Amino acid sequence: MKKHNCRNPVGVSRYTGLWLITPFIAGFAVFTLYPFISSFLLGLTEYDGIHSPEFSGLYNYKEMLSDSGFRQAVWVTLKYTFLLVPLKLAVSLLTALLLNAELKGMGIFRTVFYVPSILGSNLAVVIMWQFLFTSGGLAEQLTGMAGLEPVSWYGEPDSAMFMIILLRLWEFGSAMIIFLNALRDIPAEYYDAAKVDGCGSVRAFFSITLPLLGRVMFLNLVLQVIAAMQEFSAPYMLTGGGPMNGTYTIGMLIYDEMFRYHNAGYANAVSWVLFVLISAIVTVLFAVTGKSRREDI
Repeated sequence: MKKHNCRNPVGVSRYTGLWLITPFIAGFAVFTLYPFISSFLLGLTEYDGIHSPEFSGLYNYKEMLSDSGFRQAVWVTLKYTFLLVPLKLAVSLLTALLLNAELKGMGIFRTVFYVPSILGSNLAVVIMWQFLFTSGGLAEQLTGMAGLEPVSWYGEPDSAMFMIILLRLWEFGSAMIIFLNALRDIPAEYYDAAKVDGCGSVRAFFSITLPLLGRVMFLNLVLQVIAAMQEFSAPYMLTGGGPMNGTYTIGMLIYDEMFRYHNAGYANAVSWVLFVLISAIVTVLFAVTGKSRREDI
C-alpha cells in the first residue's frame, strides 16, 4: 500500500501550526488568564497590596451587601449606561446615514466626525469640556441667550451626569464607522426596487435599512454597553464622582479601594461583581434579540 507524505505550506510537522501560535498562547496565559484567576483568588482575601493575603472567603462579597457606596456606584453605572447607549447608537446611526452619501469631499467629513473617538477623555479634552460647562462658560452663555435659567453643571447630580453623557456622546465615531461600513454593504438595487414600487425614503429606512442593520446594531449595542459599564476616566477627571456621588461609577469605586484605601481584596471582589453584572446584561441582550438575529441569517 502506497504511503502518502502529507505536507502543508508551512512545514512537514503536524505540530507546526501549534508552534506558530505558541507566542499567542503564552501571552494569553501570562497577561490574561493569570491575572483573571489571580483577581478572583484575591477577591477571597484580605489584602492591602503590601502584606501577604489572608484568606477570608466570601467576606468581601458580604461586605458589599451592606456597603451603601457600592449600591450607589451600581445604580449610577446602570443609570449612566441606559441613558448613554441608546443616545449614542441613535446619533451614530443618524450620522452614518448622512455620511453615506457619495458627495465630493465626504471623506473629510467622515474623518472629522471620527477624530473625537481617537482623542478620548484625555487631559486636553477634559480642560475644554470644563471650560464649556464652567460658570460663565459657553454652555451657560448659550442657555442665557435662549432665555433659560443658568444650570449648575457641577452642583447637581443630574446636571453633572448629563455633562459626562454629552462628552461620551461626542465620541460616537467608532460606532458610526461600524454603521457606515454596514450601510455601504447594502446593495443599491434594494433601494432602486423600492423606489420603483413607490416606497419613500422613510419607509425604505424602516423596511430595508433597519432590518439589514439588525446584526450590526446588536454588535454596537453590546460593545457600547460593555464600554459604558466600565466607565472611569470621564467622571474621574471631570467631577471626581460628585456631586453627592451622583457620578461615582463602579470603575471609580474599584480605583479608590485599590489605590486610595489599599483594600486590594475588596477591589478585586468588586471587579468580579462588575464582570458578572456585564455578563448578565449581555446574556439578557442575547436572549431578547435571539429570534430576530436568527431571522437575519
